[in-house]
Amino acid sequence: MATIDPVRFLDRATPPHIFTLIVLTGLGALSMNIFLPSLPQMTEFFDTDYRLMQLSVALYLAVNAGLQVVIGPISDRFGRRPVLLTGIAVFLLATLGCLMAPTIEVFLFFRMLQAVIVVGLVLGRAVVRDMYPADQAASQIGYVTMGMAVVPMIGPAIGGVLDQAFGWQANFWLLFGLGVLVFMLTWRDLGETARTTSTSFAAQLREYPELLTSRRFWGYCAAAAFASGAFFAYLGGAPYVGSEVFGLSPALVGFYFGAPALGYFFGNWISGRYSVRLGINAMILWGTVISAAGLIASLLLFLIGLKTALVFFGFMTFVGFGNGMVLPNATSGMLSVRPHLAGTASGLGGAIMIGGGAALSALAGALLTGGNGAYPLIWIMLVTSLLAVASILYTIRRERQVGG
Repeated sequence: MATIDPVRFLDRATPPHIFTLIVLTGLGALSMNIFLPSLPQMTEFFDTDYRLMQLSVALYLAVNAGLQVVIGPISDRFGRRPVLLTGIAVFLLATLGCLMAPTIEVFLFFRMLQAVIVVGLVLGRAVVRDMYPADQAASQIGYVTMGMAVVPMIGPAIGGVLDQAFGWQANFWLLFGLGVLVFMLTWRDLGETARTTSTSFAAQLREYPELLTSRRFWGYCAAAAFASGAFFAYLGGAPYVGSEVFGLSPALVGFYFGAPALGYFFGNWISGRYSVRLGINAMILWGTVISAAGLIASLLLFLIGLKTALVFFGFMTFVGFGNGMVLPNATSGMLSVRPHLAGTASGLGGAIMIGGGAALSALAGALLTGGNGAYPLIWIMLVTSLLAVASILYTIRRERQVGG
């Protein structure tokens, strides 16, 4: 399919500019992690304990996963533009709810509602697929993904500085202000790109069993879920480790926190450059091995007494680098197992990946108590990374056996 219309920036009669799509996906990434350096301070503010406060990550991811399954089919029926604008509007109301929440329970409710901003990620990719043929779409999605890698790199650093200067609420006021700007940009620039009405949501759900019986689909899903699961465990536990174990200020926690995102940026670049040449299975295998190797090195250095913030956060760069190699290729693998169900595979695979991440994030928050230092988090991430290696090895073996 050729490009459906020429793109004119800030003209809603034409498809959106790539800048708009990058901003849409970036807002979701920012809302997930900008406030993480503030978790210890928010724990004190709401007079609760860390494991309950950390649910603001796990519950957000869980709702995010559930929404990924339904947003695509809904937008196929009603269009990308109205679903995106509605999602951003709900995000703005949820952000105000987080700011005004009197208790941790109310805060967590509105925090879950904030997850609706995942419409930007899901539909940003759908819009690219609407606009371009497959080879060009892959290139454009790569630009969007690289943009997403930058936001987690700088988000926690910004959040830490804002917390130290103005308190944790400043992070949510920034999210609200950016949300207003993104809503205005989307309103002005994003023309409708969905041209046809697909089968009903119920009909799409009936296609899931065909995917769920494919072992290769499960293998790619597991590799992606375990690889990203190590990062999600890091999201849940690193703020505690940085502030409580190493005694870092919110600003320093935010600075160190971006280490995996730096690695992810370069891993993503490697994927774009070498995936076609080496093949997706080789890229996934090398990515999972690099992640596990970095965590093994970190654990060994801790065991010999080098328990420093620089060692802990520095080796997390390997996790990000490995994820940058694994996730684009594992996603491509999921979509290639049953090409005629690519859209269904994208939503279901994304939900499995994010849902698993939510569980590991919650587990990390629950285990990081007492005087165990950073060890529980390192062990969770290492075991998860080794499971990712096992998953892709199984998938490669299965492919050689039956080719599908």
